[in-house]
Amino acid sequence: MEIYQTPFGQIEVDPDTVITFPSGLPGFPDIKRYKLLHEERPDPQVLWLQALDDTDVYFSVVEADRLGLSYQITLNDDECAEIGLQSPEDVRLLLILARKENEVAGIAANAQSPIVLNLRTRKALQKSGLRADIVFRNV
Repeated sequence: MEIYQTPFGQIEVDPDTVITFPSGLPGFPDIKRYKLLHEERPDPQVLWLQALDDTDVYFSVVEADRLGLSYQITLNDDECAEIGLQSPEDVRLLLILARKENEVAGIAANAQSPIVLNLRTRKALQKSGLRADIVFRNV
C-alpha cells in the first residue's frame, strides 16, 4: 500500500488498482500512473483520475455510456499492444470533463478524445479524433 497526499486529501493506493498510461496523456507525457477516485456513495456519477506521479494533476471523468454516448473505435495493432487489449469486453471508455469558459455551471465532456481503459490490464490510452453517436435511452 502506498500513501499519497492529493488535493482530495491523503489516499492509500493498492498497487493492483493503479491505471497506467504507457504513453502518458496528451500534454502530460511523463505522468504515467493514475488512480480512479470517487465519492463514497453507491452510484457515483463523476470520477477523478488522480495522477500519482504528480499529485497536483487530476482530471474529472465520466463513463461515456452515462452520457448516452456510444463509439465505434478501431485501435491499430500498436495501440492494442500498448494497453494489452485482446477483447472488446475488457474496454471501458472515460471522457474528461472541463468547465466551459464564461459559464458558471457549464461543463463539457471531451467526446472526441475518449480514454480507452483496458479493465483487465489496467492500461489506458487516449484516442483522439473520434465522433460519438448519441444513444437515446429511456430514463
